[in-house]
Amino acid sequence: MQTSIAVMNASGRTGQRIAQALLNAGCRVVALGRSADKLAALQEQGADVCLGDPADTAYLSAAFEGVHTVYGLLPYDLTEPGYLDSQRRLGEAMASAVRQAGVKRVVFLSSLAAEQPGGTGMIRPMHDQEERLRAIPGLDVMCLRAGAFMENLYGALPVIREAGIVADGFLPDLPVPMVATRDIADAAVQALLDPAWHGQQVREVLGPRDISMNEVTRLLAQSLGLPQLAYVQLPRGELERALTEAGLAPDVSALTGELMEAINDGRVRTTFGRSAANTTPTGMQSFVHELAEAYRAG
Repeated sequence: MQTSIAVMNASGRTGQRIAQALLNAGCRVVALGRSADKLAALQEQGADVCLGDPADTAYLSAAFEGVHTVYGLLPYDLTEPGYLDSQRRLGEAMASAVRQAGVKRVVFLSSLAAEQPGGTGMIRPMHDQEERLRAIPGLDVMCLRAGAFMENLYGALPVIREAGIVADGFLPDLPVPMVATRDIADAAVQALLDPAWHGQQVREVLGPRDISMNEVTRLLAQSLGLPQLAYVQLPRGELERALTEAGLAPDVSALTGELMEAINDGRVRTTFGRSAANTTPTGMQSFVHELAEAYRAG
């Protein structure tokens, strides 16, 4: 019998790769999103496309109808104010739709520190959503708790170009788990296709090793041919002002500052320790080459 899997935000960083891999594996894929154009390639390859608002329970319930498994996440727009309220509405809609449609399994993209109920800024909604999903009777739930996305480093390129520095809120020599979104997607595909796990599970996705921003900057300096490139840690208030000036909503900037404080205090970390199961292959050395190409492309 063909496995039927719904992929939320199927045109996004993880969703597109997941949907493609599931189609290649012979699954029936329901690709959810807002843009027909962005989902056209998946539709041409056989995916069933469902367009709508992920905060609309009725839309999600209809998309999940007859689906055995869902890949779920909470999409966001960092420029829109009201982040926590928006994430709550998205989470409640997803959980209600999963319950109404009788979905059997969910693989949910979460984050390190989602086990903590507060004090983690942008991660707070992940905790709430894990709890919502676990409260659904009989639902098998796999929470993928990821480290910081390597792709967030693309935001450093304009600052390098304009100011000649890498600037962020991380302590300079603090090793942080950073993971490429392609590796998160591959971990999700593995979980989606694996019939062996049941109940309520947590799987961390950590990248190949923890790495500090000083080391990331050194790698970038080598790849860009900018030997003087240095990392500058911004104090929380300055970081929040810089993010708001860059276009983020003020509440998002404040939540990012709170998250950065939690990271620097050591509260955003693996709870299981590193192992072969949570270590992924894409290294920062290879990833900075992609960043360098993007920088040169301008």
